[in-house]
Amino acid sequence: MKVKILIALLIVVIVALGVLLGMKVFVKEDTNEVADENNNDPMQVIIDEKKEPEKPKSKYAGNKRTLAVMIDNVGSAIPQTSLNEAMIVYEAIVEGSLTRFMAVYKDPQVENIGPARSARPYFIDYALENDSIFVHYGGSDKALAEVKSLKIDNVNGMDSPGKVYWRTNKKTAPHNAIVNVEETWKYIDTRNYRTTTNERNVLNYVVEERNIENGILANKVNIPYSTSKVNFRYNAEKKIYERYVGNTLQKDWITAEALVTKNIIITFAKNYTTNEENGYGRQAIENIGTLDGYYITNGMAEKIKCKKTSRSARTVYQDLQGNEIEVNDGNTYIQIVPIDLNITFE
Repeated sequence: MKVKILIALLIVVIVALGVLLGMKVFVKEDTNEVADENNNDPMQVIIDEKKEPEKPKSKYAGNKRTLAVMIDNVGSAIPQTSLNEAMIVYEAIVEGSLTRFMAVYKDPQVENIGPARSARPYFIDYALENDSIFVHYGGSDKALAEVKSLKIDNVNGMDSPGKVYWRTNKKTAPHNAIVNVEETWKYIDTRNYRTTTNERNVLNYVVEERNIENGILANKVNIPYSTSKVNFRYNAEKKIYERYVGNTLQKDWITAEALVTKNIIITFAKNYTTNEENGYGRQAIENIGTLDGYYITNGMAEKIKCKKTSRSARTVYQDLQGNEIEVNDGNTYIQIVPIDLNITFE
């Protein structure tokens, strides 16, 4: 009886082994062509084929902290250098109806930026929302007080930090202070400032080209600041805008390349004269809340809303249906203009 049971168990084991062997042969035959080509295990090939392809990343991806550099925009400061390399260039009114830039750089691969200029309080707002290290040469009394009270990581030329700033004899003072990028990062290391960020970029950059449907034709964008008649002209062949003041194409001081941008955002914000340092005509800008604006790219414009809930909060740029807009992957000028400024498109 025991012998019969053992024989039966042996038969079961033999049958089971045969089934398993047959399954292995079937899998091997089904995948041997791929396995032979790649010299890999066939089952590993099957698993690898299920992986999602990696999506292309924005040119501004990465967690390195940005530099927000105040840049002069008057007198012999023009032409400036390295504006084309900025991720975002903010332009806003300062005293005397002049304008000033703050350029935000994501790991700039340039030697020099500038000429550098002094800070104003509302530019600090945009440095905060970009989680930037703030680079400036002095500032208004209020701006300097706020840099200190808010404990903003900053590099101030008035503190003469090493070789960060140098003056060129090809421009007249005070419009000739140039920022050395390599020395700036060295100085940042000595201050133990945080150099990485967990914050996402302010703009929702997308790699796949986006066109504005049913928008406003915008081959030319006219922004008539009172002392600076800025306009951007669309180059359809290159799909970028070239920046002009009046009829003069603006160019880089060092490379002589035309100043260009992929995107333009216009934000209408109320500005007024404060009594800070009475007699200087210092300006304030009301940029908290929901403001009207435009997003412009690829020869077309659309109306948007610019929502900022607090001084340090990231501005969210939305279409009129409340969706955050997708911004083409390229540099962007954000023009902060007086609320009654007559912007026109051609």
